[in-house]
Amino acid sequence: MSLTQAVLLLKDGTFFKGNALGKIGTTTGEICFNTGMTGYQEVFTDPSYYGQILVQTNVHIGNYGVNEQEIESDGIKISGLVCSTFANHHSRKMSFASLEDYFVNNQVVGIQNLDTRQVVRHVRNAGAMNAILSSEVTDINELKAILDRVPDMEGLELSSKVSTPQFYLRGSDQSEFKVAVLDFGVKNTMLQCLNDRGAQCGVFNAHATIEEIMAWNPNGVLISNGPGDPSAMDYAVKTVQALMQNNVPLFGICLGNQLLGRAMGMETFKMHNGHRGLNHPVKNLLTGHSEITTQNHGFALKPGDFPELEVTHINLNDDTIEGIRVKGRKAFSVQYHPESSPGPHDSRYLFDSFFESMK
Repeated sequence: MSLTQAVLLLKDGTFFKGNALGKIGTTTGEICFNTGMTGYQEVFTDPSYYGQILVQTNVHIGNYGVNEQEIESDGIKISGLVCSTFANHHSRKMSFASLEDYFVNNQVVGIQNLDTRQVVRHVRNAGAMNAILSSEVTDINELKAILDRVPDMEGLELSSKVSTPQFYLRGSDQSEFKVAVLDFGVKNTMLQCLNDRGAQCGVFNAHATIEEIMAWNPNGVLISNGPGDPSAMDYAVKTVQALMQNNVPLFGICLGNQLLGRAMGMETFKMHNGHRGLNHPVKNLLTGHSEITTQNHGFALKPGDFPELEVTHINLNDDTIEGIRVKGRKAFSVQYHPESSPGPHDSRYLFDSFFESMK
C-alpha cells in the first residue's frame, strides 16, 4: 500500500518524516504529548486540546475504531495527530467508523510511522513549542516560513473559540439542583456526571454576564476546563469574582482551577511540558489519601502566600498545585479532570463534594 509522505517540523528546526493519516493538508499548533494507553477518542475530542498538535505515546492508535458514546464534544479538537502505528483496520462491535474515516470527515491532518519515542524525548527536554505538520508541503524552508507566522500559546485566549455559541439545557427540568456551567470547553462527561447526581445543567457561553447567569437562579456553578492561556482571560476572572460576591457554590476544573485562583489574586505560569495522561499521582492534603488522575493542562498556578486560600491537592511528581479552596466559602477547584474520561475514577468524589456544598 502506497502512503503519502508527511513532515513534522518543530519551532527549533528539528524535523521528522513519516506518512500521512487523515486529511491531506497542513496544520500548525503547539506540540504536546499524552501518555495514556487508551481512550484516544475522548482525548481527540477534548476541547482543551484546541490549538495543539498531539503526540500519542501509545504505539497503536485506532485499533478499536470510534464509538458515539466516547465523543466529548462536537468533533475532533486537536490541530493534528502524531503517532507511531495508525491502525488500518479496527475491531469493536460498538464502533461506527474507523478512526481514519473520522479524521477525514473532521478534516484533521496527521502523521504516522515515525519514532514517537524520539519525538517525545525531544519535546520533554526542549519543552512545548510550536510545530507544523504537513502532508502536502515537504520543503523544510517553506514549512519554516509558515511556522514563523504562528502565534505562541502563551498569551492566547482560545476558550471563546470552543465555547457554546448559545445557552442550552442538559438534563431533566425535574432535577433537584440547577447547575450553571461556564463553558470554556466543557466535556460531555462532565455534564453527565452532574446529571447523574441529580442536576439539570444550564450551559452558558464563556462571555456570559453575571446577570445572565444569576437570572437562571442556579444552586451552584461549574467553571469548566478549556484551552489557551488563563492569563489572557481577564473577562472570565471578573465573572468568577462576581460569582464569589453572590456567594454561590463554585466548583472549578482544570482551567476553572486557574480562573478561581486568579480571581483570588494568584498568578499562573506556562509549564515546561504540562501534564497530559491518565496516571498522574495527586495527594489530597485534606485526607492524606492519594489518587491517580487524568490530566490535560499546560499552565498551572504559582504558589505564594494567600491567606484566603488553602492548597488542597498537590502533584506527587513535581509538587505543583493541583487543588485549592477558598476559606469560609463554598468554592473549590482542582487542576485535574475528576470526570476521568478517559481514566481511573479515583476523583469522582469531587462531584459529590460539590453537591454537598449546594444542599
